[in-house]
Amino acid sequence: MCAVSFDSVGDVFTRIWQAATTPVPAPAQAVVLAMALAALAVVVVTPVWRVARHVITIAHEGAHALVATLTGRRLDAIRLHSDTSGLTISAGRPRGFGMVATTFAGYVGPGLVGLGAARLLREGYAVGLLWLLVALLALLLLKIRNLFGLWSVLVAGVALVLVSWFLSEPVQSAVAYAVTWFLLVGSVRPVLELQTQRFRRKARQSDADQLARLTGLPGLFWVGVFLLVTLGALVLGAWWIVVP
Repeated sequence: MCAVSFDSVGDVFTRIWQAATTPVPAPAQAVVLAMALAALAVVVVTPVWRVARHVITIAHEGAHALVATLTGRRLDAIRLHSDTSGLTISAGRPRGFGMVATTFAGYVGPGLVGLGAARLLREGYAVGLLWLLVALLALLLLKIRNLFGLWSVLVAGVALVLVSWFLSEPVQSAVAYAVTWFLLVGSVRPVLELQTQRFRRKARQSDADQLARLTGLPGLFWVGVFLLVTLGALVLGAWWIVVP
């Protein structure tokens, strides 16, 4: 009985690996552009954005967590909240390169993830991208420390698994393009919202203001850098997706 079980698990992973590492044809240009317009609509229409923004928050906090780990900080916890805010807690030196890099990573994270996704799409790995996102969400889940965060990551992960396992390649490819466009386009609006909140004196503990205290450079400078990086990722990612 155990042998059958292990064989079944092995078959599942073999199927996932084959699907993830096999290039698939890009969808028609009309589909690619339709996914771009759909992503733009989600970002622009505020009631829809308020729900979809949770995906950007997951990428934002995931970027904090990844850079904290890469720079030698100890990652303790990640929390995602229903108001689309989040918190990543890491331990280490309170100043220095690791703290600056970790703080900086959040707002640029979604755009850079979208840029990496765009590159995978250009190489034909749309299905591989979906499975890679599932794997990243699974790793993120290990450090989530609140119920809403668990719910958010699980919903996103299960949705991607269902698409990647049950739907046809053309549909999987379209979803991969939609997710990528949303990460690229959706990374810009939080930066604009951040500056609006700062202007209204409602974001004194924002990443930009923390960077100002860490580096001596004004918070507005860091908001400008966030905007430059996210817009740059959007332009380059769009180029990789649209231009043959």
